[in-house]
Amino acid sequence: MSRTLRRLVGATGAAVLVAVPTLPSRAVDVAAVRSAPSSTSAAAAPLSVAEALSGQDGSSHTVRGHVVGQPTATDRVVTDGFATDYAIAIAAGAGETDTARILYVQVPSALRSQWGLASTPDLLGEQVDVTGSLAPYFAHAGVTGTSAIEAGDSDPDEPGDPGEPTDPGTYYAGTEGLSGQALKEELHSIISNQTVLSYDDVWEGLKDVDEDTQDTGSVRLLYSGTTSPKGNNGGAVDNWNREHVWAKSHGDFGTSRGPGTDLHHLRPTDVTVNSARGNLDFDTGGTENAEAPGNYADDDSWEPRDEVKGDVARMIFYMAVRYESGDRVDLEVNDRVGNGSAPFMGRLTVLKQWSQDDPPDAFEQRRNERIQANWQGNRNPFVDHPEWVESVF
Repeated sequence: MSRTLRRLVGATGAAVLVAVPTLPSRAVDVAAVRSAPSSTSAAAAPLSVAEALSGQDGSSHTVRGHVVGQPTATDRVVTDGFATDYAIAIAAGAGETDTARILYVQVPSALRSQWGLASTPDLLGEQVDVTGSLAPYFAHAGVTGTSAIEAGDSDPDEPGDPGEPTDPGTYYAGTEGLSGQALKEELHSIISNQTVLSYDDVWEGLKDVDEDTQDTGSVRLLYSGTTSPKGNNGGAVDNWNREHVWAKSHGDFGTSRGPGTDLHHLRPTDVTVNSARGNLDFDTGGTENAEAPGNYADDDSWEPRDEVKGDVARMIFYMAVRYESGDRVDLEVNDRVGNGSAPFMGRLTVLKQWSQDDPPDAFEQRRNERIQANWQGNRNPFVDHPEWVESVF
């Protein structure tokens, strides 16, 4: 079900000088780092990509980011077909496509065999620490005179390894030996013990649980994979808003407390991308979304980018277990699309495949932890135990 992605970032054409905007929310921190004595700067935490973008003054620093492609011109980054090992592009998030948020890194000959994308294409998406001078490269904000590139440390707050089942103590006590309908009923009983939020609470909840791991002043947007400042929420074009992954018209629960405000299926998305998805069911195929490359839509379905296909599936499975007869609405998954206002979401066979192909990663696991600890007190069992998908559905 996965798809090999090919996309160009920005407009294609001749290189021109691009003014990289200053990001004021991080500028004070950069100044503090640079004013520190040299004896402590070596031990300082790596700069974020946002800090490096706003501080192109030739000073030497280590910058941490995810490899998002290879720069080939001032406003062009490619994500496959890598021709050389001379440069990599890094960003706060692995799915970033906006060149204004991307840093170009010069890769010297001594490092190319290990850190060049032509030689090591699997580097794409990995977190790295890059040390060099904060100076333009390809007439674009960058790192030049690179002296070292190393694998970046994982966020210490992110629990477990990607795809590894996690079991938080006795939370799932009573599920031992159960399968099928019996397991579904027991899980429903466990996860129904939750704090119910208001729709206003959701704004603050999303700012916490979807906080970007590299830029804590931003949230990570579900479909685009890019980040947006936490304060940029709202309903205007280029704001981010609250996407109901289980479309709220499927069961007509709207923004009511419970299914309409449950953080386990609400995610930050760009306003116009949210509108493009609308209330479509999930399936493969269609036309690629121009604002969120890697996402596709046709008349009756939406296909999210590969990196979050499993996340989407597990959110849908959570909703189908959490909301049953006797709740505000009884939600179920079926193997069709075009469900309209009926309390169903599909396509089941595709969602199950997505969950298998894209197991829970550290970001999804951290999100599950924060929802329980900080907001609702309950968990998504299919993030903790993805193997239960096959048993329950």
